[in-house]
Amino acid sequence: MNIRVLVVEDEPLLAEAHRVYTERVPGFVVVGVAHTARDALSALRGEQVDLVLLDLNLPDRHGLEVCRALRAAGSGTDVLAVTSARDLTMVRAAVALGVTHYLLKPFTFAAFHDKLDRYARYRSQLLDTGELTAQHQVDRVLATLRGATASSLPKGLDAATHDLVLAALRTAELAGLSAAEVAARTGVSRITARRYLEHLADTGTVIRAPRYGGPGRPEVEYRPTPT
Repeated sequence: MNIRVLVVEDEPLLAEAHRVYTERVPGFVVVGVAHTARDALSALRGEQVDLVLLDLNLPDRHGLEVCRALRAAGSGTDVLAVTSARDLTMVRAAVALGVTHYLLKPFTFAAFHDKLDRYARYRSQLLDTGELTAQHQVDRVLATLRGATASSLPKGLDAATHDLVLAALRTAELAGLSAAEVAARTGVSRITARRYLEHLADTGTVIRAPRYGGPGRPEVEYRPTPT
């Protein structure tokens, strides 16, 4: 089932760019575009929306007031703040109001894609039936949403290379890549690529699969875990 998105952005060109970006990510569909807080709240009352891409600097009300109104109405709709606001006080307020992600302008499509992809996997895990039986399962769900940081990676791995390797897999879509192919795409050594790929597999971000067809033992290939 597609994730239904409302784009809220007062600049028409940016709103259209965010709409196009969103619909380039598999599994997401834009159900509306609003340029003011008033229009956003009206759209949220009339449409089923799973995720709001919310600019905070709206002409009639601050974006956080939109969040506050959503929570006051009992809405559990998730919010991804898309903003140039870098004030830490603003970030804390956004988190307190249940903002799921915070994406700073300007950004690349790769960064945008990564946020939406992580959100889709996070949402998929939350919608699974059953109970979490161990702390590591809770940690894994939250790590899916927040992404890798230098402190969360094993010793010897860094976040920049982690993201580079993961981006190479995602651009390959459903084909799957071996460690040698990832190394060729990213410029790292085959051994380094394998270390990061094995970490991604251990955390459930990617899946391993044997690749048959050649002589000798099958090669291992990696592909992103389906959402």
